[in-house]
Amino acid sequence: MDILSILGPVFAVGAIVCGFLLEGGHVAALIQITAGMIVLGGALGAMMTATSLKDFIFSFKQLVTFMKNSPINYEKIASEILDLSQTARKESILALEKKRAGITFEPLSYAIKLAVDGTDPNVIRQTLENEQSHSLEEEEIAAKFWEDFGGIAPTIGILGAVLGLIHVMENLNNPESIGPGIAVAFTATLYGVGSANILFIPIGKKLKRKYGQEAVARELVIIGVEGILSGLNPKVIEEKLSVFMHK
Repeated sequence: MDILSILGPVFAVGAIVCGFLLEGGHVAALIQITAGMIVLGGALGAMMTATSLKDFIFSFKQLVTFMKNSPINYEKIASEILDLSQTARKESILALEKKRAGITFEPLSYAIKLAVDGTDPNVIRQTLENEQSHSLEEEEIAAKFWEDFGGIAPTIGILGAVLGLIHVMENLNNPESIGPGIAVAFTATLYGVGSANILFIPIGKKLKRKYGQEAVARELVIIGVEGILSGLNPKVIEEKLSVFMHK
Protein backbone atom coordinates (compact mmCIF):
# COMPACT_ATOMS: atom_id res chain seq x y z
CA MET A 1 0.00 0.00 0.00
CA ASP A 2 1.32 3.42 -1.00
CA ILE A 3 0.70 5.24 2.28
CA LEU A 4 1.23 8.69 0.74
CA SER A 5 -1.64 8.08 -1.69
CA ILE A 6 -3.92 8.00 1.36
CA LEU A 7 -2.07 10.33 3.71
CA GLY A 8 -1.69 13.10 1.10
CA PRO A 9 -5.39 13.84 0.45
CA VAL A 10 -6.27 13.36 4.12
CA PHE A 11 -3.54 15.78 5.21
CA ALA A 12 -4.51 18.35 2.56
CA VAL A 13 -8.22 18.27 3.41
CA GLY A 14 -7.43 18.31 7.13
CA ALA A 15 -5.16 21.35 6.81
CA ILE A 16 -7.72 23.26 4.73
CA VAL A 17 -10.62 22.46 7.06
CA CYS A 18 -8.55 23.31 10.16
CA GLY A 19 -7.58 26.66 8.63
CA PHE A 20 -11.21 27.34 7.81
CA LEU A 21 -12.26 26.56 11.39
CA LEU A 22 -9.52 28.76 12.83
CA GLU A 23 -10.87 31.64 10.76
CA GLY A 24 -14.23 31.20 12.44
CA GLY A 25 -15.98 28.97 9.92
CA HIS A 26 -17.94 25.86 10.73
CA VAL A 27 -17.85 22.42 9.09
CA ALA A 28 -21.56 22.41 8.26
CA ALA A 29 -20.95 25.26 5.80
CA LEU A 30 -18.65 23.01 3.78
CA ILE A 31 -21.06 20.11 3.48
CA GLN A 32 -23.35 20.64 0.50
CA ILE A 33 -24.63 17.46 -1.12
CA THR A 34 -26.10 19.28 -4.11
CA ALA A 35 -22.79 21.02 -4.84
CA GLY A 36 -21.03 17.65 -4.73
CA MET A 37 -23.59 16.18 -7.11
CA ILE A 38 -23.15 19.03 -9.57
CA VAL A 39 -19.34 18.97 -9.55
CA LEU A 40 -18.63 15.24 -9.44
CA GLY A 41 -21.62 14.26 -11.56
CA GLY A 42 -20.96 16.95 -14.15
CA ALA A 43 -17.23 16.23 -14.39
CA LEU A 44 -17.82 12.48 -14.54
CA GLY A 45 -20.37 12.94 -17.31
CA ALA A 46 -17.94 15.11 -19.24
CA MET A 47 -15.25 12.43 -18.98
CA MET A 48 -17.72 9.82 -20.17
CA THR A 49 -18.28 11.98 -23.22
CA ALA A 50 -14.56 12.45 -23.80
CA THR A 51 -13.47 8.80 -23.52
CA SER A 52 -14.45 5.38 -24.75
CA LEU A 53 -16.03 2.88 -22.37
CA LYS A 54 -12.87 0.75 -22.45
CA ASP A 55 -10.61 3.68 -21.52
CA PHE A 56 -13.09 4.88 -18.90
CA ILE A 57 -13.13 1.52 -17.11
CA PHE A 58 -9.37 1.07 -17.50
CA SER A 59 -8.69 4.47 -15.94
CA PHE A 60 -10.70 3.61 -12.84
CA LYS A 61 -9.02 0.22 -12.58
CA GLN A 62 -5.68 2.03 -12.48
CA LEU A 63 -6.65 3.48 -9.10
CA VAL A 64 -5.33 0.15 -7.78
CA THR A 65 -1.92 1.10 -9.19
CA PHE A 66 -2.24 4.53 -7.58
CA MET A 67 -2.98 2.98 -4.18
CA LYS A 68 -0.31 0.28 -4.27
CA ASN A 69 3.44 0.65 -4.01
CA SER A 70 5.22 0.17 -7.32
CA PRO A 71 6.45 -3.44 -7.64
CA ILE A 72 9.43 -2.26 -9.68
CA ASN A 73 12.74 -2.96 -7.96
CA TYR A 74 15.68 -1.98 -10.17
CA GLU A 75 18.23 -3.62 -7.90
CA LYS A 76 16.41 -6.96 -7.97
CA ILE A 77 15.96 -6.89 -11.74
CA ALA A 78 19.63 -6.00 -12.21
CA SER A 79 20.62 -8.81 -9.84
CA GLU A 80 18.57 -11.30 -11.85
CA ILE A 81 20.15 -10.08 -15.10
CA LEU A 82 23.66 -10.44 -13.67
CA ASP A 83 22.86 -13.94 -12.44
CA LEU A 84 21.59 -14.83 -15.90
CA SER A 85 24.69 -13.37 -17.53
CA GLN A 86 26.96 -15.45 -15.32
CA THR A 87 25.00 -18.60 -16.13
CA ALA A 88 25.12 -17.86 -19.86
CA ARG A 89 28.87 -17.19 -19.69
CA LYS A 90 29.67 -20.35 -17.71
CA GLU A 91 27.27 -22.66 -19.54
CA SER A 92 25.23 -21.40 -22.51
CA ILE A 93 22.24 -19.32 -23.52
CA LEU A 94 20.13 -22.48 -23.49
CA ALA A 95 20.95 -22.94 -19.80
CA LEU A 96 18.91 -19.81 -19.05
CA GLU A 97 15.67 -21.72 -19.63
CA LYS A 98 15.93 -23.37 -16.22
CA LYS A 99 16.23 -19.90 -14.63
CA ARG A 100 13.03 -18.50 -16.14
CA ALA A 101 10.73 -19.85 -13.45
CA GLY A 102 12.46 -17.75 -10.79
CA ILE A 103 12.38 -14.46 -12.72
CA THR A 104 10.02 -11.97 -11.06
CA PHE A 105 9.80 -9.29 -13.77
CA GLU A 106 7.67 -10.59 -16.64
CA PRO A 107 9.36 -8.58 -19.47
CA LEU A 108 12.71 -10.09 -18.44
CA SER A 109 11.23 -13.59 -18.45
CA TYR A 110 9.81 -12.98 -21.92
CA ALA A 111 13.13 -11.63 -23.20
CA ILE A 112 14.95 -14.72 -21.92
CA LYS A 113 12.38 -16.94 -23.64
CA LEU A 114 13.10 -15.19 -26.93
CA ALA A 115 16.83 -15.55 -26.37
CA VAL A 116 16.58 -19.26 -25.56
CA ASP A 117 14.45 -19.77 -28.69
CA GLY A 118 17.35 -18.44 -30.75
CA THR A 119 15.70 -15.17 -31.77
CA ASP A 120 18.02 -12.67 -33.43
CA PRO A 121 19.26 -10.04 -30.91
CA ASN A 122 18.03 -7.19 -33.12
CA VAL A 123 14.58 -8.76 -33.28
CA ILE A 124 14.55 -9.16 -29.49
CA ARG A 125 15.44 -5.50 -28.99
CA GLN A 126 12.82 -4.37 -31.50
CA THR A 127 10.18 -6.61 -29.90
CA LEU A 128 10.93 -5.36 -26.39
CA GLU A 129 11.01 -1.72 -27.52
CA ASN A 130 7.67 -2.13 -29.30
CA GLU A 131 6.15 -3.68 -26.18
CA GLN A 132 7.58 -0.90 -24.05
CA SER A 133 6.15 1.77 -26.33
CA HIS A 134 2.73 0.11 -26.53
CA SER A 135 2.54 -0.46 -22.78
CA LEU A 136 3.47 3.14 -21.99
CA GLU A 137 0.98 4.45 -24.56
CA GLU A 138 -1.83 2.40 -22.98
CA GLU A 139 -0.90 3.43 -19.45
CA GLU A 140 -0.73 7.11 -20.40
CA ILE A 141 -4.47 6.90 -21.14
CA ALA A 142 -5.24 6.55 -17.43
CA ALA A 143 -2.82 9.28 -16.37
CA LYS A 144 -4.29 11.71 -18.91
CA PHE A 145 -7.83 10.72 -17.89
CA TRP A 146 -7.26 11.80 -14.28
CA GLU A 147 -5.41 14.96 -15.24
CA ASP A 148 -8.25 15.89 -17.61
CA PHE A 149 -10.74 15.09 -14.84
CA GLY A 150 -8.84 17.60 -12.71
CA GLY A 151 -9.00 20.15 -15.50
CA ILE A 152 -12.77 19.82 -15.94
CA ALA A 153 -13.83 19.73 -12.27
CA PRO A 154 -13.07 23.42 -11.49
CA THR A 155 -15.03 24.53 -14.54
CA ILE A 156 -18.02 22.46 -13.45
CA GLY A 157 -17.55 24.01 -10.00
CA ILE A 158 -17.94 27.47 -11.54
CA LEU A 159 -21.05 26.23 -13.33
CA GLY A 160 -22.40 25.08 -9.96
CA ALA A 161 -21.69 28.50 -8.49
CA VAL A 162 -23.55 30.18 -11.35
CA LEU A 163 -26.53 27.90 -10.81
CA GLY A 164 -26.49 28.77 -7.12
CA LEU A 165 -26.35 32.50 -7.86
CA ILE A 166 -29.29 32.15 -10.21
CA HIS A 167 -31.23 30.68 -7.33
CA VAL A 168 -30.12 33.58 -5.10
CA MET A 169 -31.21 36.16 -7.68
CA GLU A 170 -34.63 34.55 -7.77
CA ASN A 171 -35.00 35.22 -4.06
CA LEU A 172 -33.85 38.84 -3.82
CA ASN A 173 -37.12 39.69 -2.14
CA ASN A 174 -35.84 37.73 0.87
CA PRO A 175 -32.65 39.57 1.99
CA GLU A 176 -31.97 37.15 4.82
CA SER A 177 -31.43 34.29 2.41
CA ILE A 178 -28.99 36.13 0.13
CA GLY A 179 -25.85 35.67 2.25
CA PRO A 180 -26.34 31.94 2.97
CA GLY A 181 -27.37 31.40 -0.64
CA ILE A 182 -24.17 32.93 -1.99
CA ALA A 183 -22.12 30.87 0.47
CA VAL A 184 -23.76 27.69 -0.77
CA ALA A 185 -23.18 28.73 -4.39
CA PHE A 186 -19.45 29.16 -3.88
CA THR A 187 -19.19 25.76 -2.19
CA ALA A 188 -19.47 24.20 -5.65
CA THR A 189 -16.38 26.16 -6.76
CA LEU A 190 -14.59 24.96 -3.64
CA TYR A 191 -15.45 21.35 -4.43
CA GLY A 192 -14.33 21.70 -8.04
CA VAL A 193 -10.99 23.38 -7.35
CA GLY A 194 -10.34 21.28 -4.26
CA SER A 195 -11.06 17.88 -5.82
CA ALA A 196 -8.99 18.75 -8.88
CA ASN A 197 -5.88 19.91 -7.04
CA ILE A 198 -6.00 17.58 -4.05
CA LEU A 199 -7.09 14.38 -5.77
CA PHE A 200 -7.57 14.12 -9.54
CA ILE A 201 -4.47 15.89 -10.87
CA PRO A 202 -2.17 14.30 -8.23
CA ILE A 203 -3.55 10.87 -9.16
CA GLY A 204 -2.59 11.50 -12.78
CA LYS A 205 0.89 12.70 -11.85
CA LYS A 206 1.60 9.73 -9.56
CA LEU A 207 0.39 7.28 -12.20
CA LYS A 208 2.77 8.91 -14.71
CA ARG A 209 5.65 8.45 -12.29
CA LYS A 210 4.83 4.78 -11.70
CA TYR A 211 4.45 4.12 -15.42
CA GLY A 212 7.78 5.84 -15.98
CA GLN A 213 9.43 3.52 -13.46
CA GLU A 214 8.17 0.51 -15.38
CA ALA A 215 9.47 1.99 -18.65
CA VAL A 216 12.92 2.41 -17.07
CA ALA A 217 12.82 -1.20 -15.85
CA ARG A 218 12.00 -2.37 -19.38
CA GLU A 219 14.95 -0.36 -20.72
CA LEU A 220 17.14 -2.02 -18.11
CA VAL A 221 16.00 -5.42 -19.43
CA ILE A 222 16.76 -4.45 -23.02
CA ILE A 223 20.32 -3.38 -22.15
CA GLY A 224 20.91 -6.40 -19.92
CA VAL A 225 19.66 -9.04 -22.35
CA GLU A 226 21.53 -7.37 -25.19
CA GLY A 227 24.71 -7.63 -23.12
CA ILE A 228 24.07 -11.29 -22.35
CA LEU A 229 23.54 -12.15 -26.02
CA SER A 230 26.68 -10.21 -26.96
CA GLY A 231 28.69 -12.29 -24.51
CA LEU A 232 29.76 -9.31 -22.44
CA ASN A 233 31.53 -9.86 -19.15
CA PRO A 234 29.03 -9.70 -16.25
CA LYS A 235 31.13 -6.90 -14.76
CA VAL A 236 30.64 -4.82 -17.90
CA ILE A 237 26.89 -5.51 -17.85
CA GLU A 238 26.80 -4.53 -14.18
CA GLU A 239 28.51 -1.24 -15.01
CA LYS A 240 25.96 -0.55 -17.75
CA LEU A 241 23.07 -1.27 -15.43
CA SER A 242 24.44 0.75 -12.52
CA VAL A 243 23.13 3.99 -14.04
CA PHE A 244 19.56 2.78 -13.34
CA MET A 245 20.08 2.07 -9.66
CA HIS A 246 19.27 5.56 -8.38
CA LYS A 247 16.25 6.40 -10.56
